[in-house]
Amino acid sequence: MMNKDQILSMAQNEGREKDLPDLEAQKSGAWIAYIIGVVLLIVVDTVNGFVLHYVNRGADFVLFSMACAVFVTKYIRLRKRHELVVAIIWGVLAASMLVVWIMQLTGVM
Repeated sequence: MMNKDQILSMAQNEGREKDLPDLEAQKSGAWIAYIIGVVLLIVVDTVNGFVLHYVNRGADFVLFSMACAVFVTKYIRLRKRHELVVAIIWGVLAASMLVVWIMQLTGVM
C-alpha cells in the first residue's frame, strides 16, 4: 500500500513530462489547419461549380466527418450537451454528403 506522501509525490510528478507550450502550439496549429482546410474547400467547391458545373461531395464528407469527430471527442471529455448537439448536426451533414457522394459515384446525380 502506498502512503499519503507517495501518492502526493506521484501526483506532483505526473504532469512534469508534458510540455504544455508544445501542446498549446499543437492545438492552435491544428485549429488553424482546420480553418485553412475549410476555406480551401469552399474555394475548390466554388471554382468546380463555376468551371465544371459539378461539385464532388467526397471532400465535403471528409471535412464534415472531421468536424463531427472533434465535437464527439469534446463531448466525451467535457460531457456538455451543447457539444453533443453540434456533433449530431455535423454527423447528419457528413452522412448527407456521403449519400450525395455515393449517388454521384453511381451516376444517379
